[in-house]
Amino acid sequence: MQVASPHLIRPDWPVPARVRALVTTREGGVSREPYDSFNLADHVGDEPSAVVRNRALLERELPAKPLWLAQVHGTTVADAATAQGVPTADAAVTRTPGAVLAVLTADCLSVLLAARDASAIGIVHAGWRGLAAGVIEATVGRMRVAPSSLVAWLGPAIGQAAFEVGDEVRRAFVDSDPGAAEAFAAGRSGKWHADLYALARRRLAAAGVASVCGGGGCTFTDRERFYSFRRDGRTGRMASVLWLEA
Repeated sequence: MQVASPHLIRPDWPVPARVRALVTTREGGVSREPYDSFNLADHVGDEPSAVVRNRALLERELPAKPLWLAQVHGTTVADAATAQGVPTADAAVTRTPGAVLAVLTADCLSVLLAARDASAIGIVHAGWRGLAAGVIEATVGRMRVAPSSLVAWLGPAIGQAAFEVGDEVRRAFVDSDPGAAEAFAAGRSGKWHADLYALARRRLAAAGVASVCGGGGCTFTDRERFYSFRRDGRTGRMASVLWLEA
C-alpha cells in the first residue's frame, strides 16, 4: 500500500489512472474517545455530529457522496446505478464515472476490484462469514466482465496472529475447500488463527481473479493508525472508497 498523507492510504495497484481509491485511517477527524478521531460509521455510538463532520472531511477527497451500505456480513451486492438510500449489502459495483463505492471496516477485510480497461469496479466488505458465504464470488459475477481481466487490492485487516477463531470457522472454509487448511494455524486447544488475506486470495483465485495486490499489516496491532473491533470493542470504523473518474 502507498500512504498518500498521514491520514489516507492510496492503493498501489496496476489499474488505469481513472480508477481512484483510498482508505482512511483513524487519524485526522473530530470524534472523541473511544472513536478518536476519524470514525466514518454512524451505527457505533459515536456522536452523530462528529460522524457528519468526518464524512464531510472525507467527501473533500471525492467527486460525490459515497454509496454507504448497511453491512450484515452477507453476500448481497448493490449496484450504484439502481441503489436507493442505504442498501443492506456487503458489496457494491458500478460502471458509472463519479459514483463512489464504500465499505466500512475495523478488522474485516476490504477488497477492491477493477477491470483493467476501467469499465467496471467493485468493492467488498469481507469478514470471515462473508468470505465463507461467497461475497467475493458474488461481486465478481455482478461486475459483468471476464474475471481474468480484474485486478484486486486487499485493504488493512486483522492479522493472522491476532485472529483466533473456533473450529466452526475453520470448517466453514475447509469443508468446501480442503486447501483452505493452509490459512489456519493451530492455536490453543480447539482454536485456530485464521489468515483473512490468504482466505481472500484463495476465493479470488477460485473466482478467476489472478492479479491480487495489497494485504499484510494488522489492524489489531497497529493501534495508532487503525480501529480494531476485536481489540477495543467500542470503536470506530475506517472507510475504503473506490470510484471511476470521468
